[in-house]
Order: sequence, then C-alpha cells, then structure tokens
Amino acid sequence: MKRLILILGAFSIVLLTGCTVGPRYTRPTVPTAPADTFKETDGWKPAQPSDQLRGKWWEIFGDPQLNALESELTVSNQDLKVADARAMVHYNRAAQFPTISTSPGIESLRDSANTPYLPTTESTGDFVLPFDLSYELDVWGRVRRTVSASREEAQATAGDLETVNLRLRGELAFDYFELRSADAQKQLLDDTVKAYRDALQLTVNRFEGGAAPKSDVAQAQTQLQTTMVQDTDIAVQRAQFEHAIAVLIGKPPAAFSLPASPLNLAPPDISAGLPSQEKARPVHPAREAH
Repeated sequence: MKRLILILGAFSIVLLTGCTVGPRYTRPTVPTAPADTFKETDGWKPAQPSDQLRGKWWEIFGDPQLNALESELTVSNQDLKVADARAMVHYNRAAQFPTISTSPGIESLRDSANTPYLPTTESTGDFVLPFDLSYELDVWGRVRRTVSASREEAQATAGDLETVNLRLRGELAFDYFELRSADAQKQLLDDTVKAYRDALQLTVNRFEGGAAPKSDVAQAQTQLQTTMVQDTDIAVQRAQFEHAIAVLIGKPPAAFSLPASPLNLAPPDISAGLPSQEKARPVHPAREAH
C-alpha cells in the first residue's frame, strides 16, 4: 500500500510539472480582403527587391583605405549588450536544473603545553563538508516561460546590433568620401590661391607702372582673400570629418590622421532600373501627353 501511494505521488508530480501558465501565444487572425479586390491596385505589381548590398558592401568602391577603416570599426557597446542578453538566457535556463552547493572547511586544534595542572600536547582535526541540494519544480511553467522570453529578447537585441552596425558603417563611408571630396576641393583652392596671388602681384606692378587703376588692385586683393577664406573653411571641414572617423573606429582624434588624397574613384556600377523594380506605378495618359 505504501509503495502504491509513492507511485501515485510521483505520477502526480510528473503531471503537475507538465502544466504551464496559459496557452502558447498565437498571433490573432484579422480578416483582410484579398489584394486584388482593391480598385487602387490596378496597374501595380508586387515589389521584387534586388538587394545587392549585403555583406561587405563597402568593397564595391575599390578603396583600400576605406576597407581598412571599415575593418577597424567596432560596436563594442552593442556586443556587450548582446552578450548580456545571451547570458540571461543561460541564467534563466539554469533554473530548470537542480542547484548543488557546498562550503567545505578544515579546522585543526592543539592544546597548549603551558596549561596549568594538566599539561598536554593533544591535537585534533576537523573536516566539514556540508552538502545542499535544492530544486524548484516548474509546476506552472514559470521557468520555461522566462527562458522563452529571454531567448526572444536575445534575438531582438541581435537584430538591433545589426541595425546599429549598418548605420555606423554607412556613416563611416559617408564621412570618408566627404573627407576625400574636401581634399579635392582644397587642392583646387590651393592652386587658385597661388594663381590669384600671382595675379595680384602682376596687378600691383601694373598699378605702379601706371598701366592699371588702383581699383584693379583692390579687386585682386578681395578676390585673393575670399579664396583664402574658402580654403581655410575647407581645411576646417576636412578636420571635422577626420575627427568623426576617428571616433567611429574608437581612436582619439589627436592620435589619428589620414593623408590627403583627392577623390578620384569612379562610382560603382548599379543595375539600371533598380528603383523602378521596387514598385511600378502606372503613368496617367493625360500626364504622359502633357
């Protein structure tokens, strides 16, 4: 009879362990009309994206310096966030298994030989090994639901990481090409400043020789100074893009520099008609005639 009671008790515990809190979540169904029943869809077609910029998309520009900078780009704060999310999954999953703990201790005692009346030199040793086993029965499925929620959160955090990674890499490529464009403008302005300085000296010589009025000298000076200001502004703009690149790759701006190199790359080939493949909208006959 006792054995039967133990068997029934164990069977009841197994049944209770299989119980969960509420049913599994399912997306509610919403009645929607078929796509071909809307009159506004006449002449439209489903989108057919042809995304070709996956993986190391920045390599299509063929710039070794840009490739080196992209390889240094890190998003360590987001990596840590993903690691924490995955660690939370393992932490919550550990609650599904028994917990075993122990705290061993060793103790040695020896009586002093200088005790009065009854001197002795006896010594004793004591070794303690406590053992603790605990296990929480997941009767209502709380632990399983917690593990499932942590797993979904880890997947969402990984998606956020990819989004931030794409944004940072796009920002780095944008800053890099803006910096190279500033290099090209500065080279042009440097040559222009040199030419205007020579023109100013020629105008001054002509004025001193009586072949040009003083207004020509003032005009040449104004032209030279305006170009010099533009040259300085471009240099400041280039420094700002250089500092932005240093921050993106995790280096102090004071210890990072890129040598000047005017932009001379040809843009990559993009398949013709790519934007129109996303969605083809019909042209109204009246507008086409107009």
